[in-house]
Amino acid sequence: MVCVALLSNPKSTGNRQLLPRVRSYCANNPDIFHYEVESVDQIGRAMQMIAHVKPTVIVINGGDGTVQTALTELYQGSYFDGEAPPVAVLPNGKTNLIALDLGIRGDPIKALERIVEIAKNGVAEHVVARELIALSDGEASSRPVLGMFLGGAGLADSILYCRNRIYPLGLSNGISHFLTAIAVLASVFFGIKGKYMPPVARPVSISLIRDGQLAGRFAVLIVTTLEKLLLGARPSGENGGGENIVGGRLKLLAVDHSTAAMLRMVFASIMGQFGAKRMEGIHLEHGDMIRIEGENSSVILDGEIFQAANGSAIVLKSTPPVPFLRLAA
Repeated sequence: MVCVALLSNPKSTGNRQLLPRVRSYCANNPDIFHYEVESVDQIGRAMQMIAHVKPTVIVINGGDGTVQTALTELYQGSYFDGEAPPVAVLPNGKTNLIALDLGIRGDPIKALERIVEIAKNGVAEHVVARELIALSDGEASSRPVLGMFLGGAGLADSILYCRNRIYPLGLSNGISHFLTAIAVLASVFFGIKGKYMPPVARPVSISLIRDGQLAGRFAVLIVTTLEKLLLGARPSGENGGGENIVGGRLKLLAVDHSTAAMLRMVFASIMGQFGAKRMEGIHLEHGDMIRIEGENSSVILDGEIFQAANGSAIVLKSTPPVPFLRLAA
């Protein structure tokens, strides 16, 4: 019986070095069904094949785009009879936010070994429920795209700046992210502009069902269903145990594009107090549904770019809870 189905994208950046080790490990482990795709367009077919072997756990080995497409196909494609198996994500992308949220870090092969061990011995104690973000244009006929972390406004511009300007330099992920952060802070704090600097944030309007509307230029815009937001902040209405008291399941963080708001965020984060109390220019909220509108404003859902425009909103909703595998029980 197959315990683990492993879906790999050989073209993901992390797999250029890792994949030979993955193939060697799988070749010597009959408990793993390993399926490789040449592009994300083949992931639907991959899920069909994976459903036939009825694995205990599905493991995704690829970049952010692979994870996002796999989650969308898994929960929109109806390949499994009944509930789909829990999902684990190897730490093999640029940011690994989902893997880290699930306690999966370090060497991906060691993580895979641990996942196989758990699948053999029983997954019940390691299964956790997470909602997904369903992104669409709000039309009933639209097929939503699913993910867990969305960056918008200035943050999306910063992610694209890092992807297009910094990553091609061939530096490590840590150094690339550090240089991007320095460039973004220099742009916000000192107003430095130029061909090789991040672009100025465009105006964005954010509507939260129940809680009204935010409008303005934001240096940071995050919507997530992960346990922790960036910098460990908790939205209003969430207690110390991470349980929602009021509001919806989508967690939103928006920081005004101003020096004062950014300084408040930085200093509160350094002191470990970010999110402990309300601060001017920093918005931490929950929502059942969030609408994002703006003139050619980009948002990035788990690595995939979507465009908001005047008269064409991006609508975010949360899905019912789905099972994931957490390594630390």
